[in-house]
Amino acid sequence: MIATPAAQRPVLRLPVPRPLRALPAESMLSSEALLNGQREVLIQHGEAVYRLRHTSNGKLILTK
Repeated sequence: MIATPAAQRPVLRLPVPRPLRALPAESMLSSEALLNGQREVLIQHGEAVYRLRHTSNGKLILTK
């Protein structure tokens, strides 16, 4: 097997990720404001009800 010289190897070009667009401060809610001191809240979205839960290891879980 003959090795291909580095100058002849194809170059893999990955797309450059676009920076996240900053949200206006009015669009952001803290989890503390949503949970209001509770570990779990129900959120109604249209006809569906979702449960937002703050886990014991500090994560948020949203379930339908």
